[in-house]
Amino acid sequence: MKISVIGTGYVGLVSGTCFAETGVDVVCVDVDQRKIDMLNNGQIPIYEPGLDDIYKRNVEKGRLKFTTGLADSLQDTEAVFIAVGTPPDEDGSADLKYVLAVAREIGQNMDHYMVVATKSTVPVGTSVKVKEAILEELKKRKVDIPFDVASNPEFLKEGSAVEDFLRPDRIVIGTESEKAQKVMKRLYKPFLLNGHPILFMDITSAEMTKYAANSMLATRISFINDIANLCEIMGADIDAVRKGIGSDPRIGNKFLYPGTGYGGSCFPKDVQALIRTADEHGHSLDILKAVEKVNDRQKSVLFHKIYSHFNGDLKGRRFALWGLAFKPKTDDMREAPSLVVIEKLLQAGATVTAYDPVAMDEARRILGDKITFAKDEYEACIDADGLVLITEWPEFRLPNFKVLERLLKDKLIFDGRNIYDPSELQELSFTYYPIGRKSVKS
Repeated sequence: MKISVIGTGYVGLVSGTCFAETGVDVVCVDVDQRKIDMLNNGQIPIYEPGLDDIYKRNVEKGRLKFTTGLADSLQDTEAVFIAVGTPPDEDGSADLKYVLAVAREIGQNMDHYMVVATKSTVPVGTSVKVKEAILEELKKRKVDIPFDVASNPEFLKEGSAVEDFLRPDRIVIGTESEKAQKVMKRLYKPFLLNGHPILFMDITSAEMTKYAANSMLATRISFINDIANLCEIMGADIDAVRKGIGSDPRIGNKFLYPGTGYGGSCFPKDVQALIRTADEHGHSLDILKAVEKVNDRQKSVLFHKIYSHFNGDLKGRRFALWGLAFKPKTDDMREAPSLVVIEKLLQAGATVTAYDPVAMDEARRILGDKITFAKDEYEACIDADGLVLITEWPEFRLPNFKVLERLLKDKLIFDGRNIYDPSELQELSFTYYPIGRKSVKS
């Protein structure tokens, strides 16, 4: 079986590589010649654990190829996946210009039946627009070539995307014909053999499922962050509360960890897009509007703790910052809470020296020379007025506090992820500010 994947961003590259791992012949297409050259020369333009090995293996076996030529990629293909970007527009809605441009090019070049599936996260109703764009181009060519559209949203988590694709919780596929369902079922047969559930439904429901899923997860994050802030006011411990409510099987404990807010390429964009879609149809998603408001506020919580500790006098102070990516195991800094904290510290007259195990190059691209970059976490702490932890990378979990005591000007830690033990830091005479828990004052 042969398929084409249009777009070699995060979703397209992971999806195409993992499909090849199941024995499918895959051609990945991108208009960015630089990215295609990198991929054809053995280089992956994104960081994702485990991707490099299966990429190399399938390129060597000839099952995974890369090109800028969409027309050639469609030859003999049974399904083509649209996996290009859908960036938020100024009003929060998803920008579909890249998706529809691909649909038009498919209509200009297809010469046999195929299933055209959207893999990108797209608003409800996008598949209708994709179908119309293809039909319009076929009409211009004065040809009648049958095809089907489908929706096959991805549920990949950055940092574990390969595992998520190969061992999915569920596979959601929206189709409008038995023929399309048969093609998609054959493509996903290896997953059926391994017992992974495939949920077939109508296209509109499949498109809605993706947005609803991400919005629910974002809601849980904002909920626990709001409760954490109240716990801090009332003198309760959010860690105890989290365990107490998470032990209820109706609630569960996933996505109930307080912190500095959600970021990344999915949650912020998808929540905004779903809100906008509802508004356009005369329905206000008030819960999600509150979720977004709480998240925006949460990104500043750590800064306010810093500001309060120093009585508003941050001018000339320097802070060590651990973690730049929006979450561990990725170099993605889109909508990262670290950017908000850094910007507010700089505006207040402070300087920042930062370290992240993976996201340093991306941070340099975004921040330039606004901050200083350290070679490791301890170098960042030399003569710093305090340590600010943003991203809970594993190597930050058990630092040598004796070394930190020697390096920092003051034994002061602002923990945006609650990864340290307050009682341990109290014994070591550190001043410690967590999220939703009582602070420790030396």
